[in-house]
Amino acid sequence: MEYEILYRGSFPMVKVNLIKGEEIKAESGAMVAMSSTIDVEGKLEGGLFKGIGRKLSGEKFFFQTLKANRGNGEVYFTTSAPGGIITLELDGTNEYILQKDGFLASTPDVNIDSKVQNLAKGIFSGEGLFILRASGNGTLFISSFGEIHAIDIPAGEEYIVDNQHLVAWPSNVDYNVEKAASGWISSFTSGEGLVCRFTGPGKIYIQTRNPSAFGGWLRPYIGQR
Repeated sequence: MEYEILYRGSFPMVKVNLIKGEEIKAESGAMVAMSSTIDVEGKLEGGLFKGIGRKLSGEKFFFQTLKANRGNGEVYFTTSAPGGIITLELDGTNEYILQKDGFLASTPDVNIDSKVQNLAKGIFSGEGLFILRASGNGTLFISSFGEIHAIDIPAGEEYIVDNQHLVAWPSNVDYNVEKAASGWISSFTSGEGLVCRFTGPGKIYIQTRNPSAFGGWLRPYIGQR
């Protein structure tokens, strides 16, 4: 499958070239335009319980499948939030944990389901008790609020990330949720609150914007004239 990420920056769009018989799955509502040779169909992948699990993880209940049934064609898709899009390659041995709404699209053999994390991480990480997991073989497109930046953490070293800036990380990279400062008062008066402490080796992906902070900035203007 050939693809190209267009207009990299705040408003990217992905162009995928499909040969006859090829297909790609995407977040519900992600398709922008497509050739007349391609059909789109909504699917509940993995059955009802996996669909419920994805919904609890912050993902949509259904996927859309776009398949070139009547010849070669192209499809364009994008995310609803202004931000970046990158690809990750899965080889059957690696898997990633994604932020809520982090999944944009993938080739058919990439599995998107939910994973239950422990209670403390679920309450304090900002991701909830159920998190989104990507596994299998193929290409995974992930999206963010803001641009995406990769950080390589060497073996044995630690790195601290504000939990509202996390996009994706390998499932085998250990992390703990903790206070940003030494005390609770300092943690919250600093504006940081809780952070995730990762231990390498591994590559984690962060986003340049904080959706909660943006919502707080926007709230006073809603309803004003």
